[in-house]
Amino acid sequence: MKTRWLLVVLAGALLASGYATAAPLRFTGVVAESTTLRPVPEAVVTLGRAMVRTGEDGWFAIEGEAAELAVRAPGYRRATVKLTASDAGVVHADLEAFTPHAIYLSAYGIGSAKLRNAALQLAASGSINALVIDVKSDYGMLSYHSAVPLAAQAHALETLTIPDIGRLVEQLHQRGIYLIARLVVFKDHPLATARPDLAVKTREGALFHDREHLAWTDPFQREVREYNIDVAEEAARHGFDEIQFDYVRFPDQPNLVFSQVDTEQSRVETITEFLVEARHRLAPYNVFVAADIFGYVCWNRDDTGVGQRIERLVDAVDYVSPMLYPSAFQWGIPGYRNPVGYPYEIVYLSLERARERTGARGVRFRPWLQAFRDYAFDRREFDRDEIRAQIDAADRFGSDGWMLWNPHNVYPPDAFAPLPAP
Repeated sequence: MKTRWLLVVLAGALLASGYATAAPLRFTGVVAESTTLRPVPEAVVTLGRAMVRTGEDGWFAIEGEAAELAVRAPGYRRATVKLTASDAGVVHADLEAFTPHAIYLSAYGIGSAKLRNAALQLAASGSINALVIDVKSDYGMLSYHSAVPLAAQAHALETLTIPDIGRLVEQLHQRGIYLIARLVVFKDHPLATARPDLAVKTREGALFHDREHLAWTDPFQREVREYNIDVAEEAARHGFDEIQFDYVRFPDQPNLVFSQVDTEQSRVETITEFLVEARHRLAPYNVFVAADIFGYVCWNRDDTGVGQRIERLVDAVDYVSPMLYPSAFQWGIPGYRNPVGYPYEIVYLSLERARERTGARGVRFRPWLQAFRDYAFDRREFDRDEIRAQIDAADRFGSDGWMLWNPHNVYPPDAFAPLPAP
């Protein structure tokens, strides 16, 4: 694994006064690769709860209260730097260049010795180096024993599959695995059922249920948003490298009733503000923040009816993760009406459209790729060739890796090319 060293040059109150005061201290500095001295743009620098991004020239200014500076940047592993009065004005933080190649394990998958061991074998063989693990599942159940009060009140702790989440994180990190905590946000059957006052309703006043017969919570409700951020913060404390928010959207069905007026503007503002608030709350943990979005959000100019507008989302998180499953592109994309026949093109062109619209670097995107049988067109299997085509598209585009989705957590070992040797 190639390692790049990041040079952080600090100046300000630290050297003048030591670190004996609780008063906020202000620092300015530059973040650059020490091997090339090139500045690193969009690096996130945190000091306590204060957070800033470096500019194109790598410079930053920050004021906060903490004994350690935290740095992370898309395309690198996160790092921290201890701040002491003995520093001679230059502090080195080693950021390792890193590209996650991940598979998904559901709450049941991580709890299954068979599925978990199969994933660990893929990691040991060099096929993958990251796992996406459910901490709050599609059914709204938490996979570990949470101390968040509303989780118990919602009866969301009745199917625990991770006996000791802290120990699990430690063991997986010892294997060098990058860990992404997946948290399903507004599709939350337990909370919506236990607290109908927080739920989405039909025009008739009944609880809304989606096509899977699951109830949803109302994204406009502050208590709902805070509950999910509380769970995310708990996962960050347990040591996950990244928090990934899924179903961070409104239900994709019309004529529903919410606690506020439902317009495109109000939806977009609510989803964006949730992610901004989550990033602020998670700042002290130096954890990456990601949001899953519909694949068509890369193409649609409106909010796709669910509050997701890519130009707003890219500024609210570290990584945007479009779900680029060819089976989900019911109407295809321009020039490709049969998406399952063109998995490479679906992935590559969708990512290119996202980059064109946002102006963001490729490393700010990490797509979900299809590793399950087609359900919308000809029912073809997505095995080695289809999976490799999608991976090749993501690699050629220059995304920060990729994630494979299979709801049964079964992945063909021959679909992966070994990772480069360290």
